[in-house]
Amino acid sequence: MPYINIRVTDENVTKDQKRLLIEGVTQLMVTVLNKKPRTTHIVIDEIPVENWGVNGQQYLGKE
Repeated sequence: MPYINIRVTDENVTKDQKRLLIEGVTQLMVTVLNKKPRTTHIVIDEIPVENWGVNGQQYLGKE
């Protein structure tokens, strides 16, 4: 039973984009690892941008 956790910053990711991520990652698991969609679990966590860092710096939004 695969469990995939996707973490993104909370910068207006739409419901449709989340749906596409879930569909795409599920299909990738089917294609690459021969996993069953009905047992593939995808969770999307939206992290506030002030709780995200990159290159040693706090990430403050799109550059």
